[in-house]
Amino acid sequence: MIKTIIKGIPLEFETNNNVFSPSAIDKGTLAMLSQIEFNQDNMVLDLGCGYGVVGILASKIIGAENVAMCDISDDAVNISKLNAILNNVSQVKIIKSNGLDDIVENNFTHILSNPPYQADFSVPKNFIEKGFYKLAIGGKIFMVTKRKEWYKNKLKSVFGNVQVEEVDGYFVFTAEKLSLYKPVKLMKEQSLSKKLKRKYKNNKENT
Repeated sequence: MIKTIIKGIPLEFETNNNVFSPSAIDKGTLAMLSQIEFNQDNMVLDLGCGYGVVGILASKIIGAENVAMCDISDDAVNISKLNAILNNVSQVKIIKSNGLDDIVENNFTHILSNPPYQADFSVPKNFIEKGFYKLAIGGKIFMVTKRKEWYKNKLKSVFGNVQVEEVDGYFVFTAEKLSLYKPVKLMKEQSLSKKLKRKYKNNKENT
């Protein structure tokens, strides 16, 4: 069992060798959490929850009813449920989901993820692209990794903005959803709107 204090809150976690970082809280996760303040009006998704550190901490601060947690691993989901009971936040929603596939909510203010390291970036690509649509306007996605450029470029291409902080050798990324549409889609729609206006103007002048 891991016993720790994060943001002044005592926490306990059961782990096993089938989940990420079983012997100690991952330093990347702690780096990400150091950059985030949870408020009572937040709706939080712990995406790829592992044994539940982020979601359970958020539940202790803002209430379990305002938090959802998911992971593709049965082991992670089951041990997170156990840890939610251990930390007296058993009401938190914890489900098995391949990324965001089974997440029905689309009003999160915070999506937090410490994604797996992959050569082809397929998992974080999915998290970022689908995560955009699960956020409320003004909501933010937070990610932590030791790789900088790909995440910086991908988040900016999807959200139109990104902030990067280096903490203890990790890069913590924050991107905010500023509109209903991704920047590329928005630009295409604006371009189409201009073309239609020009066409209407030309038609009017020719009549």
